[in-house]
Amino acid sequence: MPPATCSSAMTPPSRRAPSRTPPARAHDEHSVGWLPPGSPRWRALRKVCSAELFAPRRVDAHRSLRCDKVRRLASHVARLARKGVAVDVGRAAFTTVLNLLSCAIFSTDLADLDDRGASGALKGVIEEFTAAVGVPNVSDFFPLLAPLDPQRLRTRVGRVFDRLHAILDEQIERRMQERAAGEPPKNDFLDLLLDYRGAEDGQGFGRQTLLSLLTDLFSAGSDTSAATVEWAMAELLQNPSSMVKAQHELAQVIGSKQEIEENDIGQLKYLQAIVKETFRLHPPVPLLLPHQAETATEIRGYTVPRGARVLVNVWAIGQDPELWSEPEKFMPERFLEKEMDFRGKDFELLPFGSGRRICPGMPLADRMVHLMLATLLHRFEWRLPADAGKNRVDMSENFGMILGLATPLQAIAKPI
Repeated sequence: MPPATCSSAMTPPSRRAPSRTPPARAHDEHSVGWLPPGSPRWRALRKVCSAELFAPRRVDAHRSLRCDKVRRLASHVARLARKGVAVDVGRAAFTTVLNLLSCAIFSTDLADLDDRGASGALKGVIEEFTAAVGVPNVSDFFPLLAPLDPQRLRTRVGRVFDRLHAILDEQIERRMQERAAGEPPKNDFLDLLLDYRGAEDGQGFGRQTLLSLLTDLFSAGSDTSAATVEWAMAELLQNPSSMVKAQHELAQVIGSKQEIEENDIGQLKYLQAIVKETFRLHPPVPLLLPHQAETATEIRGYTVPRGARVLVNVWAIGQDPELWSEPEKFMPERFLEKEMDFRGKDFELLPFGSGRRICPGMPLADRMVHLMLATLLHRFEWRLPADAGKNRVDMSENFGMILGLATPLQAIAKPI
């Protein structure tokens, strides 16, 4: 899909299409990801996320929290390095982002970097959730089959929702009991959600709406950022000259300073290019959430009927030889030569979508991905385990709603 076509498909007259997966636990009726844009509930959920959790002032206020989580990530990697144990890069990045979100929302960590069981189990639930949601649903093409659930998707998705909701509901219930007992407020995002009252109707969010919103935040926020860091490290291990350039830039800009600050990222042009190239080759969400034509429209000579679902294939855009020279190659240098960002204005690079449907968590993901990757490269040298063999990194993809590595990346770190 050329950028001009993509722009036409993602601007009115279109809206977010209904869920492509079988309805489970009424998630499609409460999720900001699936509700029609402009509906009262969508506006309320979008507003509370954009104005509170992801607002610039909130993101800035959580800077020390991000630094603390990345500091803990570096300490975890250092402990493994001293033991000569390989780092599970994706799991470490996932746990770091998960705990950042959980501290901002619940004021507590949900996982432990050094406890593979706990963080691995939660990562497994979220991965199963995104995998189940990403399965093509036969009933979309043959609606008469929907009541039969021929792929057993309704059962599978419902089971995953139950597991994830149980984890999140435990946090909600604990907070409500604390409030009932008169404990002082934590003034985090959960307190804000529980206190919310709509300007139009004075109503708060129900329990199901809270669970759906939290499901959206944790599934979309943790796995996507972790996958990007893991893909970037995999590409750098496959392309050591790029890793050397990144570390040389870090040495020049950061010097002997151990901890990288967010203000430093703007000077790290090659690191930024690495992240953009990773987004191009391995977009965390290869197919953006579907849009639906509100009226019949024409795009590049084709009539798109009213009600048709439109999928934007971000992965295919990144592989288009008309847009990118040698698109199969990892070449961060291409972004040093052109002014392009991933914030929704350049339709050649859309990892977060565009327009009013753009991912509201983009500012947070942008900061965390760069900060984690910069810290891993500045503090450590990296190599593959001895048993990696001639094939080096297994770059095969695990396709689902989130595009991850099929085989988790294991790498040996050595403190610099």
